[in-house]
Amino acid sequence: MDSLFDAADGGEGREKRLEDLAAQVSVCTRCDLAMTRTNTVFASGDPYSPLMLVGEGPGENEDATGLPFVGRAGKLLDDILAAVDLTRDQVYLTNTVKCRAAVQEGGRMKNRPPRTTETRACNPYLQGQMEAVKPEIVLCLGGPAAKTLINKDFKITKDRGKWYDLDNGARAMATFHPAYVLRQRGDDLDNTKRLVWKDIQNVYAEYQKAMEERE
Repeated sequence: MDSLFDAADGGEGREKRLEDLAAQVSVCTRCDLAMTRTNTVFASGDPYSPLMLVGEGPGENEDATGLPFVGRAGKLLDDILAAVDLTRDQVYLTNTVKCRAAVQEGGRMKNRPPRTTETRACNPYLQGQMEAVKPEIVLCLGGPAAKTLINKDFKITKDRGKWYDLDNGARAMATFHPAYVLRQRGDDLDNTKRLVWKDIQNVYAEYQKAMEERE
């Protein structure tokens, strides 16, 4: 797939481009995740925001609703954004894969990490979103998103909290995924929260700069 927008470069707005892309995603069969999904999960938020947040992939709640970051991890993400006076309506929120990766275990479907082949199959859609939204700042939520967008050898514990330049001109940073934060306990939880707070403050400072430059 060379370009998802072969005929969309004229005067069409980004909403139309994203709408067309979401329609392609909704019928996609580029990998086996299409066989077990309930809904594709494309994106939510403001396609004109300078800030794009990218997670790994939908879980059970997202698969059921077709919306990214719902459930406990989504509530924590809302709290993280609210700490810097942002809401999910002010950012563009998506994932590296648009279908839930799951495996049958004990009679029910359980989340699993997307395979490299699945992420690769879905990557043209993520790149299409990047082309349409043209974010100035990208926050990768978790290692898998950072491996996809920043560097395949990215190590979240070592490389988070730093700025990286993407090929499209955006600046990217990675922080811990909200689901990872929820799994921590005791001192580990306190330390992880402190690092995420530091990261989101840095990202918000860049967001403010980008918004001021638009005025």
